[in-house]
Amino acid sequence: MHVTIVTDNFPPESNAPATRQYEHARHWVRAGQRVTVLTCAPNFPEGKVYPGYNNRWRQIEELDGIRVVRLKTFMAENKGTLLRTLDYASFMAASVAGGVLEAKPDVVLASSPQFFAAVGGWQLARAQRVPFVFEVRDLWPASIVAVGALRDSPIIAALERLELHLYDRASAVVVVTEAFREDIVRRGVPDHKLHVVPNGVDVDAAQGERDAALCREHGLDGKFVVGYVGTHGMAHGLDRVLDAAELLRDIPDVVFILAGGGAERSRLEERVTRAALDNVRMIPRQPKARVPALLRACDVTLIPLRNEPVFATVVPSKLFEAMAYGVPVLMSVPDGEATALLRAAGCGECLPPEDAVALATAVRRLQRSPERLAEYRARGLAAAPGHSRKKQAERLLEILERVAR
Repeated sequence: MHVTIVTDNFPPESNAPATRQYEHARHWVRAGQRVTVLTCAPNFPEGKVYPGYNNRWRQIEELDGIRVVRLKTFMAENKGTLLRTLDYASFMAASVAGGVLEAKPDVVLASSPQFFAAVGGWQLARAQRVPFVFEVRDLWPASIVAVGALRDSPIIAALERLELHLYDRASAVVVVTEAFREDIVRRGVPDHKLHVVPNGVDVDAAQGERDAALCREHGLDGKFVVGYVGTHGMAHGLDRVLDAAELLRDIPDVVFILAGGGAERSRLEERVTRAALDNVRMIPRQPKARVPALLRACDVTLIPLRNEPVFATVVPSKLFEAMAYGVPVLMSVPDGEATALLRAAGCGECLPPEDAVALATAVRRLQRSPERLAEYRARGLAAAPGHSRKKQAERLLEILERVAR
């Protein structure tokens, strides 16, 4: 079977959408399938092309047997509204124009966020007269209203109509949580069309040792390291993490690392400098190959989200990565599917979202409790195989094969 994937994030970008699409595609190729990825030159989140790439009309490379077609787009930093919308729209147009030049697949899979990519996938599938599968990784536009990027308005109403239109036109809708499925069914989409394929982790790739050189580079030797590794976006409430760091600044053994990039990155860096937070290390976005070393450097990893109801429906992929790397979790998100998974796995603690005092208290408690940390590590490692990316890739491939038939 030949699958075309339409996604505007793909390695060497290291965010969750890029990782999910790459790891699924890699497993499918190993299983004997043919995969073409339509994407753009890597530029997320700064909107600047990564070294070694160019924003050309068409670049083709092979990555682990995957045919990757990179198309020219308008690029913008991952913040603001107007320029980012132009970025999204340009990729939508490029994916259709570039996709029709590729060999006809058996099925087109397009992923959100953002769902302009899904519009491109739907239009490409129409042009090539093949089934379209819509993968929903975020309830967009509800999530952009939740973070305040846009307010309820005629624009949001139009986007919601487009969202429902895509559900209607898709041969199948794949979601990453049961809560997403329930939300979409409530809005009139037939349940038989929906399939839940959760996020997961490549358990084998998580094996390895702590990187001593990285720890020396960032002054982490002998420290209790509390880490956030990921996008610094409007959804993550990272100001409360810095509030917790301020509360613990007089404890010399505790260090926070914030590693990554995103819309909030510059402002957070300015705040760290202004407040002279010597216990915070702001580490720039790293190549994907360096992310495991950052995770292994952490004694505890943070999974924060803002206190908005829509975030009770998500399950951050960071949870599965933490399990596989044996890093205890402090999760501060609205109570929902993610907190239920964490409690079932027993590999960390759930905290109230956006509560800096609760976070600082939990960090101090875990620093003093090596036995509890060891227990959380062991439970995470034991739970990780149940969330194998390989199993999820096989499940999604079955759905695609059924649709293609």
